[in-house]
Amino acid sequence: MTSLETQLRDVRAGGRKAFVPYFMAGATDEWVHHIEAAVAGGADAIEVGLPFSDPMMDGVVIQEAGLRALQRGTTIESVLQDLASIDCDVPLIAMTYYNIFLHFGLERSAGRLRESGLSGAIVPDLSLEESGEWRSACAAHDVATVFLAAPSTPKARIKEIAAHSRGFIYASARMAVTGAGGDDGDAERVVTSLREESDVPIYVGIGISTPEQAARAASFSDGAIVGAALVKVILDGASVRDVEEFVRSFRDALD
Repeated sequence: MTSLETQLRDVRAGGRKAFVPYFMAGATDEWVHHIEAAVAGGADAIEVGLPFSDPMMDGVVIQEAGLRALQRGTTIESVLQDLASIDCDVPLIAMTYYNIFLHFGLERSAGRLRESGLSGAIVPDLSLEESGEWRSACAAHDVATVFLAAPSTPKARIKEIAAHSRGFIYASARMAVTGAGGDDGDAERVVTSLREESDVPIYVGIGISTPEQAARAASFSDGAIVGAALVKVILDGASVRDVEEFVRSFRDALD
């Protein structure tokens, strides 16, 4: 079992629903301090987006954040150097696209992720069938490979995803790119299907933008992931204190 999964299982065993905010690395000067603020506000793990030029899963808000990060000269190496400089007592999980790691080198990427304090990776454009080399590199460095399941995922594939996902499983609430959603989507059905196949923690994301939505998602899963809603307030000029208060509002709702 990966160290990430051990930590997240401990969160669940303690009766706590996990809150996992997402940040785009390098989007602002304060991005590392925003992560520290999220931890202070009660986050149980942090997703760190590595900017990529063609983010197929991301909506307009996270695309804008990624563009700002790239314009500021953000690279995988600069992100990892920045993360290595902070003292963070919750798990950090990278989220990006496969070309970033392929270009940097798979073994090198997995090793540098772990050296910099990241214990998991979500790569939404990497199919399960083509993930063997990446999963092997991650396993050698105790980096959990997290897969996604969507409302359209058939039962046979749900079983495969559940068997190979480490750390947690990302249950997508809807067939959409990242961004705010007006309803709860199809998350409960996805979580139910996954739970029939695995006891790995399952977190719901995609479209969760309010504390109330997060609480509903956590009522039938192990936690909630919030990305675009938080990135939007940061792009609009949120301070470090604003970020902490934003995260705390979700933490309070889940509690």
